[in-house]
Amino acid sequence: MTGKLLIFSAPSGCGKSTIINWLMGEHPELRMHFSISCTSRQPRGTERNGVEYFFLTPDEFRAKIASDEFVEYEEVYTDRYYGTLKSQVQKQLDAGENVVFDVDVHGAMNIKKAYGDRALAIFIMPPSIDELRRRLENRATDAPEVIEQRIGRAQYEISFAEKFDTIVVNDDLTLAKQEALEKITRFLNK
Repeated sequence: MTGKLLIFSAPSGCGKSTIINWLMGEHPELRMHFSISCTSRQPRGTERNGVEYFFLTPDEFRAKIASDEFVEYEEVYTDRYYGTLKSQVQKQLDAGENVVFDVDVHGAMNIKKAYGDRALAIFIMPPSIDELRRRLENRATDAPEVIEQRIGRAQYEISFAEKFDTIVVNDDLTLAKQEALEKITRFLNK
């Protein structure tokens, strides 16, 4: 049985990782597995090649870009690339895995464009910008100017929400998890 693609995108602080981790941990029947991306950065801590990422040199990454081997990629900083190989996605789909992508809005749109109806693009939305600001402030992990940058970025990302297949508003985490589960289950059973 060939797998499908589940694409998640959201502004920072919207609970996307919490929802994804809950789905993967509590619902093994969904056969959800993260895509293994490539990066040109060095491994951190106990990261292993082919497990968390495929580690490439910047030149190797650029060669794969030139060969059109990525379904999506981004140069985050000079010579710091992240991207998803088409061949890796196909390998996971052929193994029957439902491949999970946790990407920015541009990556999400590129993956959706490449895979069409085989992919479900889910945007996790905050109930409001004010609530998002409150959540980011309550985390107490970022300086005020970083929070303002995140809010600005969130407003930009929210402008893409209508381009996604579905939107889950995370006003109540329990309800948002359940709504995501129902939408994914419906999609996978089509």
